[in-house]
Amino acid sequence: MAHVVEIGHPLVQHHLSRLRDRDSSPEEFRASMRRLASLLAYEATSDLVLMDSVVQTPLVSMTGQVLRHRVGLVPILRAGLGMVDPILDLIPTAEVWHVGMYRDERTAEPVEYYCKIPKSQPVDVGIVLDPMLATGGSAILALEALQKWGLPTTKLLCVIASREGIDVVLSHFPDVQIFVCAIDPELNAQKFIVPGLGDAGDRTFNTLRSQD
Repeated sequence: MAHVVEIGHPLVQHHLSRLRDRDSSPEEFRASMRRLASLLAYEATSDLVLMDSVVQTPLVSMTGQVLRHRVGLVPILRAGLGMVDPILDLIPTAEVWHVGMYRDERTAEPVEYYCKIPKSQPVDVGIVLDPMLATGGSAILALEALQKWGLPTTKLLCVIASREGIDVVLSHFPDVQIFVCAIDPELNAQKFIVPGLGDAGDRTFNTLRSQD
């Protein structure tokens, strides 16, 4: 899978373990998600194009380099919101557009309820943010929206992905670059990633349903 990068860095594995732990508090879960999003973004942006820019230091004038690309972040609501701020810390000029979806509990299929993507003046690089790539349905809908926008380059950043989800996305978008912290082996009968981490949105926003 030439277009899939699984990051094996020790820091990724450390924070991923804290993210998976069911006993991690919402605060710790959000902190781990932010750290992993930063590490994913660092890896995913290594090919961004630079251009020269004259900088006046306290001592002399010099030629530095700044980003040439316009970058657009597209978090899939709601779980993707937890990945936005740390990436904006790295790319303060990035534009943020949103795609809202919820999971139909009967079919496990995504249902789109919101899409704020412009129809003209596409960015150079679009980065879809989806912490959990399970069936791939939500990511495909988001990538279709970016395709209609006319982006030349799209990337998908996921904390955890299933092999099935990756295969489905690449079957629809063979050129998309996928960056993940871990690829888990399977989906259960409810289409949740196993071992996974549960519902990323609920754990991020502390809205876990009662198990009673």
